[in-house]
Amino acid sequence: MKDYLDIAIQASIEAGIEILKVYSTAFEVEIKGDDSPLTQADKNANTVINNYLKGTNIPIISEENKQIDYSERKKWDRCWIVDPLDGTKEFVKRNGEFTVNIALVKGGVPKLGVIYVPVTKTLYFTDMNSTAAYRIDLEDVSISLDTIYTNAKRITPSDDDQGTTRIIGSRSHLNDDTRNYISNMEKQRDVEIVSKGSSLKFCMVAEGEAHIYPRFAPTMEWDTAAGQAICEAVGIRVIDNSTLSPLLYNKKNLLNPHFLVSK
Repeated sequence: MKDYLDIAIQASIEAGIEILKVYSTAFEVEIKGDDSPLTQADKNANTVINNYLKGTNIPIISEENKQIDYSERKKWDRCWIVDPLDGTKEFVKRNGEFTVNIALVKGGVPKLGVIYVPVTKTLYFTDMNSTAAYRIDLEDVSISLDTIYTNAKRITPSDDDQGTTRIIGSRSHLNDDTRNYISNMEKQRDVEIVSKGSSLKFCMVAEGEAHIYPRFAPTMEWDTAAGQAICEAVGIRVIDNSTLSPLLYNKKNLLNPHFLVSK
C-alpha cells in the first residue's frame, strides 16, 4: 500500500501542475452529454494520472476514461477511482475550489485516498492502513515524498458538539432537499452554512472545519471515493441515505445515492 500511496500522491501533484497550465490561459469549455463541462485541463490531468496508475496493473475507473461494462468490472477485486479535475464548474469560475481525486478501492470499499488542491498546493491523504489522514500545504511542487510524509499534519474532525453546527453545502448544487434539511436542523440548534466546491467538502468535515455535509443531489463514484477514504480514516461516516450503510464503489451504476457525511 505504501507504493500505491506514493504513486497516487505523485500523480495528483503532477496532474495539478498540468491543470494550472490550462487555468492560466483563455481555455475553451466543452459540454458533455450529461451537461457537465469539460476542459483541456480535465483531459491533460487524466492522461497524467493514467500514465502513473497503469504501472500498478490495477484497473482504473476515471470520469474521463471510456467506462468499462459492469460484466467486466464486477470481476475486479481492486480498482482505482479517479476524478482528474473535480469541480470543473469551479475551475471555469476560477474560484480555486477544484481538486484532483484519486482513491484505491478494494471489495467496494475505499482503502486509500488522495485529494490535491492545485491552486493552494494543499494535499490531503490517508495513511497506508486507512487509520489516519493528513494535510500538508506544499511550498514547492517538486518536494520529495519523504518531506511530505515527515511534515504533513494529522487531521481530526471537530469534537465540539455543543456550539453552532456548521453544515457544508455545494457552491453549485444547493437544492431544495438540502435547504429543507438545513431548515429542519435550524429548528433544533444554531446552524451556520459553509459553502465550498468539489471534494473539499469532505476535507472540511475531516479536518473539523464543518460538522455535516448532506448531499441530496447527484454525484458519481469518482466525486466521492477519495473523500470518503479520508473521512473514514478519521472516524467520519459517509452514509447512504437509503440503506444507512457506507457508500460502496464499482457498482453496476456508478451514480451515487444521496448521502450524509457526519460523525
